Amino acid sequence: MKQSKNKILLVDDDEDILEILEYNLVKEGFNVHIAKNGKLAIEEAKSIMPDLIVLDVMMPGIDGVETCEQLRSIYNLRNTLIVFFSARNEMYTQLAGFDAGADDYITKPIKPKLIVAKIKALLRRQSIENFEEVSFDINGLTINRDEYSVIAEGTKIILPKKEFELLALLASSPNKIFKRKEILNKVWKDNEVSSRTVDVHITKLRKKIGESHLKTMTGVGYKFETV
Repeated sequence: MKQSKNKILLVDDDEDILEILEYNLVKEGFNVHIAKNGKLAIEEAKSIMPDLIVLDVMMPGIDGVETCEQLRSIYNLRNTLIVFFSARNEMYTQLAGFDAGADDYITKPIKPKLIVAKIKALLRRQSIENFEEVSFDINGLTINRDEYSVIAEGTKIILPKKEFELLALLASSPNKIFKRKEILNKVWKDNEVSSRTVDVHITKLRKKIGESHLKTMTGVGYKFETV
């Protein structure tokens, strides 16, 4: 059996799906844990600190979107990848998932090989990104990739992963106009995500770091303005 140090938390109220996913992931050497609802998922995630969570949307009690939002509010889980796995394939449901902080969204029916491949790709990409040490000062902000943090006017702000990656991308090339499609490709790495997602995240960032840094280029995209 292949060996892996990566911990995967599977969250679904369907025992058959859990069994199939667990079997295929264990076969690939992953350390697999299971939770059957959102409340248990949050407790288990705090306990084991998983590298990646596979999360169903429709669950009794706390649904997947709310569970994801709560997970994203936990500082120690800020680098944990979250993948939604759901029969709900409407655009608004997927958008809600990404807005809640998901890194990917896979629709049912179950395709074990595809899910395993997606998980491997996400973990591999994150491993590469983790070697990039980025800490720099720009326009009165201190941006630290290692901590997913920004210091604005002397106050340290911890940002959710996608908000931070969006800010870091724009700040990496000051005054360059990034088109929405380019932002989606580089931050969300998915052409199926609505451009509205970018707008929502920009609005959230402005509330946290101030209005002056991020400028809207109407009909085009956004830029980090320093002049």
